[in-house]
Amino acid sequence: MSAAADVLRLLDERGATVAVAESLTGGLVAAELASVPGASRTFRGSVTAYATALKHELLGVDASLLAARGAVDAQVAREMAEGVRDRLGADWGASTTGVAGPDPQDGQPVGTVYVAVAGPDGTVVSSLRLTGDRTAIRTSSVTALLELLARELRRSTVAGP
Repeated sequence: MSAAADVLRLLDERGATVAVAESLTGGLVAAELASVPGASRTFRGSVTAYATALKHELLGVDASLLAARGAVDAQVAREMAEGVRDRLGADWGASTTGVAGPDPQDGQPVGTVYVAVAGPDGTVVSSLRLTGDRTAIRTSSVTALLELLARELRRSTVAGP
């Protein structure tokens, strides 16, 4: 079973939904989830906020945080996940932000990635240092987020809405 199918199965068993906010992955997480038959039962939708300003405008990420730290930051990932959960009316929110390359961004080296999951029990952020080319970093980011989401779903003490 794919990681996306596993996540959707776990959500379905709990009667819960998910929404995704993506930056460096540019919609790859949403594409993975939407590729699973029956995804519409649990996948609410996604926001691809590639431009830094859109993280504030669409997801409610604090503008002063973005100005001070840039888009590649653990707190930004946290606020993206919480924002998409709220704005799309999902039980769970998930996000990716980072540097796929080829150049550093916001003072962060290529391969610096943050993934976050916001759920009924709170928000968890994972910091990653990935290697490889742009495609490999983006693909590894998708996998890392889906694995984190599955782990948090299994760990959650809340059954559903």
